[in-house]
Amino acid sequence: MSVIELEDFFEDVIGKAMRGTGVADGVLSFLTNVDEEVIGKLKEGEFDEGAVRAVASPLGLDADSLVELANRSWQPEGVELEGLRQLNTDFGGEMTVNSYLIWDPQTREAALFDTGADASPALALVEEMGLDLQTVFITHSHVDHIIDLKAVVAAHPGVRVLVNGKEPVEGAERFEAGDSFSIGILRVSTRLTWGHSPAGTTYVVNGLSRPVAVVGDAIFAQSMGGGVISYKDALETNRSEIFSLEDQTVICPGHGPMTSVGEEKAHNPFYPEFKTNKN
Repeated sequence: MSVIELEDFFEDVIGKAMRGTGVADGVLSFLTNVDEEVIGKLKEGEFDEGAVRAVASPLGLDADSLVELANRSWQPEGVELEGLRQLNTDFGGEMTVNSYLIWDPQTREAALFDTGADASPALALVEEMGLDLQTVFITHSHVDHIIDLKAVVAAHPGVRVLVNGKEPVEGAERFEAGDSFSIGILRVSTRLTWGHSPAGTTYVVNGLSRPVAVVGDAIFAQSMGGGVISYKDALETNRSEIFSLEDQTVICPGHGPMTSVGEEKAHNPFYPEFKTNKN
């Protein structure tokens, strides 16, 4: 299996934090004594370790993790879990987007989480493995995550499509955060992780050998989705609804490689409070 690269670079993290906090280049320069021109270069991807470390704390970021990201010196451990498969598909030649097939190994009942840019690999896997696709769970309504929904419904006319009621997805059955569902004997609970979208949902699946959290664009390996709706609430709901899960929980993000709660506590620059190795 090919390794999926991290979704964001250090400049993406800095840009998201600056936009989210509303801190302009000039203000950040004043707070840090880093020249405004240097801050502009950081945002363009020109790495300067001293400057990166200086701007991290005023933006609420962990400096060591941000430098680690800039150096690309960490990659999450690979995940091999019976009952879980990540499908990574190309979206317009500019990025890739993930969907996830999760199934109960005993009953063979399956669910697809988002469709990705192209659902055909997931549908082929359902056929190849003899799975019974019963449900499509939508994390959020951004087009790259649901663009192939009609193809899934056409291939499986009886499939149940579920989405939080505040996310606009035509033809889907709506639920409220906290509602629970099942995939065979697996239990699926829903948690509201909004801020990137109006009602982004994290689906926590229990019953496999490790807990699994399908998070959409709430969290990426070493990053997070931009706070399109509310940066503050994106940070807070990620803390309360994702980082409160067991460390061994597999995080299945909408972009980039799978990771885990424990790994993100140690390596995600947006959450400095979890860095236990600080003196």
